[in-house]
Amino acid sequence: MSVEEAAARIAARGESSKRFARDPVNQAMINNWTEAIGDTDPRYAEGIAPPAMAQVWTMNGLHGQRAEDDPLGAMMTVLDEAGFTSVVATNSEQNYHRHLRVGEHVAATTELESVVGPKRTALGEGWFVTTRTSWWVGDELVADMLFRVLKFAPPPSSPGALRPVISRDTEFFWEGTKAGELRIQRWGETLRHPPGPMPPDGDLDAKPDWVVASGRGTVHSFVVHHRPAVPGKKLPFVIALVELEEGVRMLGELIGADPAEVHIGQPVTATFVRVDDDLTLPAWKVAR
Repeated sequence: MSVEEAAARIAARGESSKRFARDPVNQAMINNWTEAIGDTDPRYAEGIAPPAMAQVWTMNGLHGQRAEDDPLGAMMTVLDEAGFTSVVATNSEQNYHRHLRVGEHVAATTELESVVGPKRTALGEGWFVTTRTSWWVGDELVADMLFRVLKFAPPPSSPGALRPVISRDTEFFWEGTKAGELRIQRWGETLRHPPGPMPPDGDLDAKPDWVVASGRGTVHSFVVHHRPAVPGKKLPFVIALVELEEGVRMLGELIGADPAEVHIGQPVTATFVRVDDDLTLPAWKVAR
């Protein structure tokens, strides 16, 4: 059976059965979300959930399993068997029809919208798979999402650095590293890293620019990587999450540091590792 035939068969099944959230909408989870996002809207402390949390309530959790009639899982299996074994999310479009309230029990259904391909992309040849998920409270539609992924065949592995996926939203950052600059996305007066397509306040008319960071910061957290092997790296090495003077945090390798001497609060400065003409990676070195 071809990919197109399998996709048509899965799409013909229509929506999956409703999959209920593990827990009703609850204030504790809302509090965790708003604290992480930095949303201080007072309504969200009074029993109303932020609309963007719609997907949170029905996530499977760490040990969750896809339902047997889940169309995205079925389509992923088809493409895996056809050799398209890698996946990257490309975009999603969400619509919120009303706020959810504490105590409501949300359920989700999913249907396959389209499978388009094969398409040749920078990541490799692949198929764009689009699903539509709808969230319900009883028989009332409260939110829906169009979700698209690229399922692609990875190119043969070769030695060298792992390469980031560069998008329209992150291109300015990687152009900056090639120029020896740490560029931070700015939405009005708000700095954000990693950069994203939407401002923190959700203003669809807003356009970002960027500022150049000083490159000075301190180690906020770090990990010493011992295993497994990483292309282009000698083990062990240190990956540090650095809090920059500007207030944002950024990941990078801590170059030339003795893992035993790295500590929280350690001053560092930015450095840049040229991989080739197209890629320069940000990194850190201990401030002297």
